[in-house]
Amino acid sequence: MIKRRQFIPLFLSGITFSLVVACNSSQPSGNNTVPSQNSNGIPIGVVLAQTSNAALLGQEQVIGAKMAEKYFNQQGGVNGTPIKLALQDGGGDEQGAINAFNTLITQEKVVGILGPSLSQQAFAADPIAERAKVPVLGPSNTAKGVPQIGDYIARVSAPVAVVAPNAVQAALKINPNLKKVAVLFAQNDAFSKSETETFQQTVKDLNLDLVTVQKFQTTDTDFQNQATATINLNPDLIIISGLAADGGNLIKQLRQLGYQGLIIGGNGLNTSNIFSVCQKECDGVIIAQAYSPEIDNPINKTFRETYLAENKKEPPQFTAQAFAGIQVFVDALKAVDQKNKISSLSLEQLREQLNQAILSGKYETVLGNISFTSEGEVVQEKFYVAQIKMDETGKNGKFTYLK
Repeated sequence: MIKRRQFIPLFLSGITFSLVVACNSSQPSGNNTVPSQNSNGIPIGVVLAQTSNAALLGQEQVIGAKMAEKYFNQQGGVNGTPIKLALQDGGGDEQGAINAFNTLITQEKVVGILGPSLSQQAFAADPIAERAKVPVLGPSNTAKGVPQIGDYIARVSAPVAVVAPNAVQAALKINPNLKKVAVLFAQNDAFSKSETETFQQTVKDLNLDLVTVQKFQTTDTDFQNQATATINLNPDLIIISGLAADGGNLIKQLRQLGYQGLIIGGNGLNTSNIFSVCQKECDGVIIAQAYSPEIDNPINKTFRETYLAENKKEPPQFTAQAFAGIQVFVDALKAVDQKNKISSLSLEQLREQLNQAILSGKYETVLGNISFTSEGEVVQEKFYVAQIKMDETGKNGKFTYLK
């Protein structure tokens, strides 16, 4: 087995997906078999935020996971055996993710877990999967330290430290004269705290003037104090790290109070569901991307065409990352099955071999070509930056990708 950094029990927070392979470790391995040789298929756990203030992200992720289940089963599943998603609502807090992980591991006997939606949840729930030796893939966990939680924890979502600086560079291209920067972040969210550190360091590295750092909560709806204090400093650029609901409302209130400069949104705002929150005030917001609908490979072309046909809009990043996470599980399961028939393995053996296959594989996905380091960090070739463009009604928008 590929050895990674020793597990450290962190209890912070951020954004992510989790697929867990469930098993009851108290059972002897001979009785703990994989429920894959029946009509239901090989069970893959999915823990996503279907409720709470994180649901704007989770809803897009559920679509991606279900699209992947349908697509890969149409392609023959795992060498002829279908996969079956065991979907759990992780909500938006740590306890919701913990409960979902425990259910998938002890009751559903999943081979792996995609999720949870938030890094905050990952730091609390991933250690449960690590102790049970169940592979986890985080499709949206980008906070610092997530892959280092343990040997069985990986992610298909590129870390914020790699992606976020691209947005600041894009803002400088739009306005080469910008100098004064204000930063606002959700202090109760691990991902937002991790992301804001990257943004603040990028501002300093580019010799820009960080005029203020304002804090808020992901549960806040009134941002008048933070917005007013920020606007009074006349910043050229405002950078926001939060989630879609709070971040969208913050953008809306900044514009309504008269701010006309550039705004960068962090990865938590990277969803078309934000359009209904800030509406016309969303226009012009810059967001770095780990996905582009224009990625030129066969699987993304099919994914894009299918999503467009069903949703009448371009697929967003969180949907693509969830789809890619399921693909990695499927491709890795195929690799395991080719070496040792899955039907001959105990659940514990399958989870262990699946984890090894995930980390050693190379994958052509909707995100482009990806692989993993020995610690479970995703290696991705290319990143993007988009700017939101709203229509005249202020109700419909799209991400326009910048060159």
